Amino acid sequence: MQVYQGKSVFGGVAIGKISVYRKGEQQVKRVRVEDTTGELTRYQEAKQEAIRQLGDLYKKAVKEVGEANAAIFEIHQMMLEDEGYNESVTNIIKTQSVNAEYAVAATSDNYSQMFAAMDDEYMRERAADVKDVSERILSALGGGTRSVVNTEEPVIILADDLAPSETVQLDKSRVLSFVTVHGSVNSHTAILARTMSIPALIGTEIPLDDTIDGRIAVVDGNRGLIYVEPDEKTLEEMKEVQKREKEKAELLQELKGRENVTLDGKKIMLYANIGNIKDLAMVVQNDGGGIGLFRSEFIYLESKDYPTEEEQFKIYKTVAETMAGKRVIIRTLDIGADKQCDYFHMEHEENPALGLRAIRICLTQPEIFKTQLRALFRASAYGNISIMYPMITGVEEVRRIKKIVEEVKAELVAQNLEFGNPDQGIMIETPAAVMMSDVLAEEADFFSIGTNDLTQYTLAIDRQNLKLDSFYDAHHPAVLRMIQMVVDNAHKAGIWAGICGELGADTTLTKEFLAMGVDELSVSPGSILPIRKIILETDVDAYKEGKPC
Repeated sequence: MQVYQGKSVFGGVAIGKISVYRKGEQQVKRVRVEDTTGELTRYQEAKQEAIRQLGDLYKKAVKEVGEANAAIFEIHQMMLEDEGYNESVTNIIKTQSVNAEYAVAATSDNYSQMFAAMDDEYMRERAADVKDVSERILSALGGGTRSVVNTEEPVIILADDLAPSETVQLDKSRVLSFVTVHGSVNSHTAILARTMSIPALIGTEIPLDDTIDGRIAVVDGNRGLIYVEPDEKTLEEMKEVQKREKEKAELLQELKGRENVTLDGKKIMLYANIGNIKDLAMVVQNDGGGIGLFRSEFIYLESKDYPTEEEQFKIYKTVAETMAGKRVIIRTLDIGADKQCDYFHMEHEENPALGLRAIRICLTQPEIFKTQLRALFRASAYGNISIMYPMITGVEEVRRIKKIVEEVKAELVAQNLEFGNPDQGIMIETPAAVMMSDVLAEEADFFSIGTNDLTQYTLAIDRQNLKLDSFYDAHHPAVLRMIQMVVDNAHKAGIWAGICGELGADTTLTKEFLAMGVDELSVSPGSILPIRKIILETDVDAYKEGKPC
């Protein structure tokens, strides 16, 4: 038995044969040509074919993993239209009188090296995207198709790395898991893997050769391990884990329809986080009590231009109607930092996490903010919509928001357009907001704690920087004390406080949150039933006294 350590992207256990995936190597030679015009035409035709293929992949991905996760293929299409990239290819063909293949390969190498050398983790990962789109053009120039994973039986895919286009083409019914030598937990491929619920490992030092291909293996996504040719004891243990996980999932289904009430009668709202309307099916399937966080920025990120009032109104109205009276909390535009929209034409910032983002963009570009607010207020007439404002640091920002809201309501009245009276809350995700939460509570209908950014700003650690993983402690006492302070100040003012960050789904803290008095937990749809189980089995008073519960 051989054991290899990797980093888990998605948990679970997979048992089956390994299939080593080898990318088709495309050999590129530098060939001098006389007809540079002909080469430029070949390049343009290949580029259009690549764009067409990416369009097909986008449609397939939307059906399988939703619009938000399919957006990578639209990004790849935009990269193929990038002026700098195309000028580089064209210039190399013209000035060096060489074949299109060489010009594309050279441009790919130059751009990927440029991205790889950047300090920003997100930008470094774009090096792989450049290579992927370039490989697609090279394949089109050669008249062939790119390598895809084909298998007749369910297997564990082992690869050096998998591009998003390769991942989305996997036949999920025939793929038990994938394990890669390279990759990042923040890469688009990792995001797709989690959405597809495939046990997966990255950063695994394992050979990619015939000594591994076809062997029986076990992927333990919970501990980040892969066992090649496991011994009988290990195999039986893993089969037992797999069996228990299946039984646990089946038992959780029996919790559907149950109220989220502790043994000593304390109720908690258990909601879901979503990125677009495609995720609503998962919320209903997992019996979510409402939507605690609708990330409206994905509407902007998936659009090629500013989404109109009508486009947004239809989306918000659909969500409200689908949830049939259940609360739907929609966060206003939260772009900036690691979420960039090209058509906003935002200037480069040395530290974007501390720069122009979220509510700061809305307050400095009120025309964009007003368009979204008009759509939200109109949609609130069709269901139980609440509005939530991100990245608040003080009372003055809230008052500026309220002034704009009143202007929007006056416009709607003047136009005789129907609108509701939605609750308006704020996200607590900066230490400043925590310290001012007693005053902010007088200005808001509710609080929602964004623990991802709150942890980042409290610990002064960039959560996108993998080199700081060992320093990043989401359970840091300072973070937990801040949550308690926010909850206490909310209750003193008579409003409720919830958590919508990743920490809300951390089952090791569920009882602690109940003891703190947290009123709401908003998590990914798949986390709802496991957390409900803990709620139903907990006696909060006994837990506070240190008794078994």
